[in-house]
Order: sequence, then C-alpha cells, then structure tokens
Amino acid sequence: MFSRRAILPGAGHTAPVRLGLVVAVIALGASPAHADDRLLGDDTFAVTAPGAMQLDAGLVLGLPAALPTGISTGIGGGIEHVCGCHLAYGARVSYARATESSTAWTVTHGDLRVRATGSLRTDAGRGTLALRLGLGTTVVHEDRVRNQGMRAGLSGADLETTATDALPAADLEAVVALRVVGAWTMVISGGPTATWYDSHLRGGWTAELGVAWHP
Repeated sequence: MFSRRAILPGAGHTAPVRLGLVVAVIALGASPAHADDRLLGDDTFAVTAPGAMQLDAGLVLGLPAALPTGISTGIGGGIEHVCGCHLAYGARVSYARATESSTAWTVTHGDLRVRATGSLRTDAGRGTLALRLGLGTTVVHEDRVRNQGMRAGLSGADLETTATDALPAADLEAVVALRVVGAWTMVISGGPTATWYDSHLRGGWTAELGVAWHP
C-alpha cells in the first residue's frame, strides 16, 4: 500500500536550496582572501620621491690610466647631493686592475680613482639624465714580474719591481638612472677620461653599471 504521509509543498526542494546558499556564502567569503593573496599588487613597483642624498655602487671597467693596453675591471661607488632641480655635487672612488704580459714581463696595474664631482641633471618620469664632471687623481700601483725569472735564478729588482704614482685626472660621464622600486635605482654611466702621465695627456674611457639608494 502506498504511504499516507503528508507531503508539504516545496519540501523536496529544501536541500538543494540550502546547498546553494552555503556555496554562495563560501564563494563570497573566499573572493577577498584570494584578492589579498596576489603576488603583484598595484603598489608592487611603486617608487618613492628621490631624496637630496644618493649612494651608489657597482661594477667598473675602462682603460688603465698608465698601461698602454688591456682593460681594467673592478668596483666603484659614490655619494651625491642634489642642491637644486638641475645641479648636484659629490665624490666618487673606484679601484680596478689590469694584467698584461709581454715576452719578458707580466705587468699588473691597479688604479685607485678619487674624484670630486659636479653634475647637470634633469628628471624625466622615473628616470634621471645627467652629465657628470669628475676632477681628482688616479693612484697607479705597478707590479712588474720577469717571466721565468725564478727559474733563471733571478732575485730582487731583476725579478720583480713595484712603483706607485699619483696622476692628475678628469672624467666626463653621461649618467642614466631609472628608479625601479621603492628607494632603489639602476644606474648606468660612462664617458671619456684624461690622465696626465709622463708629461703627456693620455685619453681613455670608463663605464659603470650599478645600483643606487636614496634615503
């Protein structure tokens, strides 16, 4: 026999309706959490306004100040103070080495460059363009070793000699800076150099790739 239970109108649809409400609540609750977990937000690459002071450091390469051949590689850095919209001044120091060989000798030159700098600069969006003049001295340390000298029984000055000299020098560099994130900036610079060496003006070039931080 068939059951005589009373069947209320709509009772068969109660479970699906409740399940749909639960799913909707879960979806609404999960959406904001998912948005908050994004790896890249609107301010991920936001930059701060550059301060008046900037510190930078990076890799340096260029022609040796007194060695007639080869390329010096090393590190360098500097500090700069912006004193107006288009002017800045500061100081820079770098150290780079180059080693070259001839039939008789292996020569290593270490160049310590110390400069006082002045710049003409302009800001363009996230970037800065500048023309920087540096004046100062390059301290050159030379280490010269005679090839196969020890095998030949040489010693003293016949085997190895060293010398150090301070040379007047100047640099003129174009500088391109791009603010990347926060207070950090990528900086590329390079240009010609001039060194007074052996009563003659010797030309060369220098370049630097580095990062800068402005408080």
